[in-house]
Order: sequence, then C-alpha cells, then structure tokens
Amino acid sequence: MSSTNAPFGLRPAFHPSGLDRAQALANGIQAVSTSGINNVGYGTTILKGQPVKYNASGWLNVAAAGDAFVGAFAGVEWTDSTGRRRVSNYWPASESFQTGSVVAYFYNDPNIVYEIQSDATIAQTALNAQYDFSNATAGSTTTGLSQATLGVSTGTTTAVAQMRVVDIAPYPDNAWGDSYVIVRVTISNHQNVATIVAY
Repeated sequence: MSSTNAPFGLRPAFHPSGLDRAQALANGIQAVSTSGINNVGYGTTILKGQPVKYNASGWLNVAAAGDAFVGAFAGVEWTDSTGRRRVSNYWPASESFQTGSVVAYFYNDPNIVYEIQSDATIAQTALNAQYDFSNATAGSTTTGLSQATLGVSTGTTTAVAQMRVVDIAPYPDNAWGDSYVIVRVTISNHQNVATIVAY
C-alpha cells in the first residue's frame, strides 16, 4: 500500500505523442545583481520536479500554491564565477554565474501527464477533480529533488485549480484509499494555454 509519505514533486509520466522532452531555456534564471562579468542569480532554490512559472520578464520562478504555472523543473547548467561549467538537477539559491551562461531545463508542454503523490488519502471519486499543490517549495538540496505534493484538501469540481487528476499511477501497492496515493495529473492552470491571461 502507498502508506509511505515519500513525495517526489511532479514527475513526467508520458505524453500522448510519446515525447515528453524538456525544453532548454537560455538565460532562464534571472540575474538579480551584476558585478563585472558575473551575476548573482535568482534567490530561491528551484528543485527538480518543482512547479515553475514564467515571471513577467520571461525567467523561471518557483510557482506557489494557486499560481498558474508552466510545468516542472528538470535541471540547469551554468558557468560559475571561476569559469567552471556546472550541471545540476536543481538551481542553488543566489548562485553566481557568468553572464549569458545559464541554460534551464523544464517540462512545459500542456499535454504532458505527470505523477505526483497526494498529501493524504484520496479516493477514486477524485478523478477529474482539480487540486492545488501543497508543500510546493519543500524539498532537499542534498538530492536536489522537490517534495511538492497534491493538496487533497484543496480539491474542487466547481473551480479551476492547478492540476486535474486523470488516473492513478499503475504501480504495485498503489491503490485508491491508501494513505499517500500516487496519482496522474495534467496541468489545468497552464500559463501557455490561450485562455490564460499573459503573465
């Protein structure tokens, strides 16, 4: 049974086309201050599997519960202030980097189906209901992995929330009614859908 609370954020499960490829966004991390050829970057850690959104300047930021968002963070590479190329599955808060060297990777296709663990028990009646994230910024810089979860208490069938439950993940010992169910979701409040106001 899914009785262990072991969240992993948003994990791409599949895309209807068979391709669930991450996008590479050049200069995807904001430079918040500049000193010579080096920048100090976005001051919040972004973990692999964490929901991310575009800010008004086109950089990736962490998405909070309730935000429209674009997808899940997949990793980043940059050249640090010593000239060494760095590759990581998470962005370290306020990391220094050489101007123009950052490439951020994230999943952003609105049709990707993700897996996420619920933060409490959930029943099959959750199918087609919508939910917001809980623990959206939780995670570990040791593993670089998000611990964002689906907030069961935020469920709605009458309003738009961040994600829609479309299935249960077909794993052994994962069943409706378990303590922490791994479900499959699509993004229902996606920034790149035509009905969403520009960000």
